[in-house]
Amino acid sequence: MATETVIGTFRRNFRDTTLSAIETLGRSVALALEAIRVACRDVVALRFPWSDTVRQVWYLITVTAIPAVLMAVPFGVVVSVQVGNLIHQLGADSLLGAAGGLGVIQQGAPLATGLLLGGAGAATIAADLGARTVREEIDALSTMGISPVQRLVVPRMVAMLFVAPLLNVLIIFVGVLSGYAVATAAQGVTPGSYWATFGAFATLADVAVSLLKAMIFGFIVVIIACQRGLEARGGPRGVADGVNAAVVLSVLGIAVVNVGITQLMTMFLPTKVA
Repeated sequence: MATETVIGTFRRNFRDTTLSAIETLGRSVALALEAIRVACRDVVALRFPWSDTVRQVWYLITVTAIPAVLMAVPFGVVVSVQVGNLIHQLGADSLLGAAGGLGVIQQGAPLATGLLLGGAGAATIAADLGARTVREEIDALSTMGISPVQRLVVPRMVAMLFVAPLLNVLIIFVGVLSGYAVATAAQGVTPGSYWATFGAFATLADVAVSLLKAMIFGFIVVIIACQRGLEARGGPRGVADGVNAAVVLSVLGIAVVNVGITQLMTMFLPTKVA
């Protein structure tokens, strides 16, 4: 009897959790579609809130630029050292530029961009909107006939889509340079062979895919952060829970989407010599 009660409780909790997760996903998708629709409408109607967007862009840059550089340097060094040791055992030291460069461009830079935005950016956005929600500012906007999506979500979404590729390019630049410095100074690779193999394997398509992945990750981050912030309940504790959920869900979403994109790119755009 006790076993049946435990099993029944487990099934009920599992069902309720699954349904809640599906409903949350549905609300996030609805928010994303609404934000895109409102942004396109405002751009066409020449009433897009550019000033708010510029402020959000500047704030995101200030909180992520320096951490991006600090993350890119060790990442480029680690990739160069680990891949360099393996390549050295195979006797193909000249290919270090290709392996390190592709590692940074295809995976390292967009993932680092998404994680930075999912950490600093998601926490900031969720905390701001969550505080506004618990102070009933969102309800006040709705009462005055002002759409919270138009006023609060759209500027942050566009700012995130603008900042994500900039951070991605910065991480690529710093990561490749740091890998080059380690390869030439500590691993005996000549500068000419490093850049020759880098240019032979890394193509513009790889850079374009990297930028696209960074923008997709940024979009996922901003939608999750806005959704958790707008649904915060229960005072400061609810805001803290919303921030925590936004960061965790952003990182999880980025990891899952990255696996899917990588599989698609491997199928349709395999790596080849330029």
